[in-house]
Amino acid sequence: MAEMKKTNAMRMLDKAGVSYEAKEYEFDENDLDGHHVAEFFGLPYEEVFKTLVGVSDSGEYLVFCLCVDDELDLKKAAKLAGVKRVDMIHVKDLLNVTGYIRGGCSPVGMKKKYRTFIDEMIELVETVHVSGGQRGLQLKLAPSDLVAFTEAAVGPITR
Repeated sequence: MAEMKKTNAMRMLDKAGVSYEAKEYEFDENDLDGHHVAEFFGLPYEEVFKTLVGVSDSGEYLVFCLCVDDELDLKKAAKLAGVKRVDMIHVKDLLNVTGYIRGGCSPVGMKKKYRTFIDEMIELVETVHVSGGQRGLQLKLAPSDLVAFTEAAVGPITR
């Protein structure tokens, strides 16, 4: 079996000494939502988190992580971030802003360090799965490690 190629997210976690497990899965270009990931691995939706990127009214990029089964509440997101308004960035801008493409956006290893906000659901799970920085790759790690590494604020950001 070929050795898995390290992504930027994996290299950064390695460098920081953060323990994780990289898990590959089959994906469909037409079905990139996280429900597929949870079903592929037989995980509850609450343990699989998606990464969304928004922009504040002042032009600051903000990263939000939440369960794949939840929807980001932009008003709650803005409140937690301490800004007036948050809008989602366009998919076409994702690669330029983060270095990642849709379906492979990780909260770890973006081009720049952006303020990160994780939904409070993370406090209720023993492990969390996030994108490993490319389609078909998930990283399993301790919720506390993800919060600490991303220096995230945790709070209510879903509907």
